[in-house]
Amino acid sequence: MIKVQNIHKTYENLEVLKGINLEIKKGEVVSVVGASGAGKTTLLNIIGTLDKCDSGIVEINNIQVNKFNDKKLSEFRNKNIGFVFQFHHLLPEFTALENVMIPAFICNTNKKEAEEKARKLFDFLNIGNKTENKPSQLSGGEQQRVAVARALINNPLIVLADEPSGNLDSVNAKELHSLFFKLREQYNQTFLIATHNSDFADMADRKLTIKDGMIL
Repeated sequence: MIKVQNIHKTYENLEVLKGINLEIKKGEVVSVVGASGAGKTTLLNIIGTLDKCDSGIVEINNIQVNKFNDKKLSEFRNKNIGFVFQFHHLLPEFTALENVMIPAFICNTNKKEAEEKARKLFDFLNIGNKTENKPSQLSGGEQQRVAVARALINNPLIVLADEPSGNLDSVNAKELHSLFFKLREQYNQTFLIATHNSDFADMADRKLTIKDGMIL
């Protein structure tokens, strides 16, 4: 599902990634650990097409995406990749339901279908009674579940999560971690998760360690 070959990335004379090679199978849950500044977020951003590598190859589902122009990248990303970040990045002026529906609208899904899909996700994530709440009316755990629903609304092949539980207390973090595995069982999605949470990292099918821009 994901294949990267000899990825290099430099920012202002600082070489962040120094020849990353990686393959992830469909349906795998893979964690990425390493110290702050080791290159975890940069790797996720390049795989997620939010950033471009200086050299190397990025393939997703046998499609070489790092050769796409910005317009094609945006279309591919919207349809195939879901993102969950440490901070939920929900839009405060919209309800939880509206926040989740936005990526579906970008994908030209009609309102009725988008709302049906969103409500199913809310029920699956046990927040079905929170659809009309604004983000400020939700707990941290509920906000992150809404962010997960938003990541899933377009049925992505891949979910990329960058410190998804870093802003949650231990109870909500544990619930979120279990949720990722429940989602994998339900939808057979592929998860790549950067985390400092050692317990969560150890739950994954594989744990990769990045140090100084290389996978050990």
